[in-house]
Amino acid sequence: QVQLVESGGGLVQAGGSLRLSCAASGRTFRTYNMGWFRQTPGKERELVAAITWSGAYARYADSMKGRFTISRDNAKNAVYLQMNSLEPEDTAVYYCAAGANWPRTVYDYWGQGTQVTVSS
Repeated sequence: QVQLVESGGGLVQAGGSLRLSCAASGRTFRTYNMGWFRQTPGKERELVAAITWSGAYARYADSMKGRFTISRDNAKNAVYLQMNSLEPEDTAVYYCAAGANWPRTVYDYWGQGTQVTVSS
C-alpha cells in the first residue's frame, strides 16, 4: 500500500513556474507507475502527466507538452511535476496517484491534492 502527500502548490502569476512534489510512503513505491491529475469545480479530473515505475517513459496531456515535466526519484520515494509558463487555465487542484499497468494505468492510490492558482 502507498500513501501519497502532495506539496508545492500556491499562487503564481501567469508565465511563472511551480514545482509540485509528491512524497510517498511504503517500500513498494518504486514498483508503481505515477501520475499527476488536476481537477477544477464542475469538471472531471484529467490526467496531466504520467511516468513509469523506472522513470524510463513519460506521457503528457497535449496542452501540457513542452510546459510541464514529470520526474521521479525512487531513492527519495518522490515524484515531481515542474510546471512552467503557467496560464490561468492551469488553476486547479493537483493530485498525484499511483497505479499499475502502462500505458493504461489503473490508479489505486491518491493523495489529498494541492491547490494551484494562476493569476492573470
